[in-house]
Amino acid sequence: MRLITAIVRPHRYEAVRDALSEIGVTGITASQVTGFGRQRGQTEMYRGAEYEVKEIPKIKIEVAVPSSLLEKALDTITKSAETGKIGDGKIFVSSLSGAVRIRTGERDEKALI
Repeated sequence: MRLITAIVRPHRYEAVRDALSEIGVTGITASQVTGFGRQRGQTEMYRGAEYEVKEIPKIKIEVAVPSSLLEKALDTITKSAETGKIGDGKIFVSSLSGAVRIRTGERDEKALI
């Protein structure tokens, strides 16, 4: 099992969510977050005045998937989140040593389905 953490642009979240649902991902956790990458923020204009925004708003998506679905999920997130511009985001993959569905007590991959 793997835990995928993806940081994406807010306006791309719905496309990512819908695409993951289409490939069989049954659960997604999403959070509004802020941060910066290599660009260290961005410059914006407001009423003719230029100001610098240090942290950029993003959506953090967390998805637990069976190892057999990992590559398909990564391709799906990449294709649906990409705009081709700096700041599209990142995807992190972690090993998941266990999962338990609280209601039924099912464990590991059975708890993900």
